[in-house]
Amino acid sequence: MADKKYYGTGRRKSAVARVYLTAGKGKIVVNGKPVDEYMPFPTLVLDLKQPLAAINGADRYDVECTVIGGGFTGQAEAIRLGIARALLEAGEDRAALKVAGLLTRDARVKERKKYGLKGARRAPQFSKR
Repeated sequence: MADKKYYGTGRRKSAVARVYLTAGKGKIVVNGKPVDEYMPFPTLVLDLKQPLAAINGADRYDVECTVIGGGFTGQAEAIRLGIARALLEAGEDRAALKVAGLLTRDARVKERKKYGLKGARRAPQFSKR
């Protein structure tokens, strides 16, 4: 029988991550590639690993995730939330994740452009004459 898989969904900006945790050695795979190969910046990889560090479980779980939409920052933060939610499902310490602020969905998204304006809020330049 295969190891039990724990699932968590993470969202941030326009990125959506589906995260599966299994018992393992700490291998992280994103869209079929190792995380260091997929993410261009080491800081994003550190950010993504925060939930595992919060519970001291970096070498206890393997992470496999599929992420679509958004850029690298949004994707990394979506994966982070997905990992945190999957860890809850696996029965890990909720308090440790909560104190680190890893269970809160960051609801900030890009504001839409309005008609008559150049962007969401930027008005056309005023001309006196």
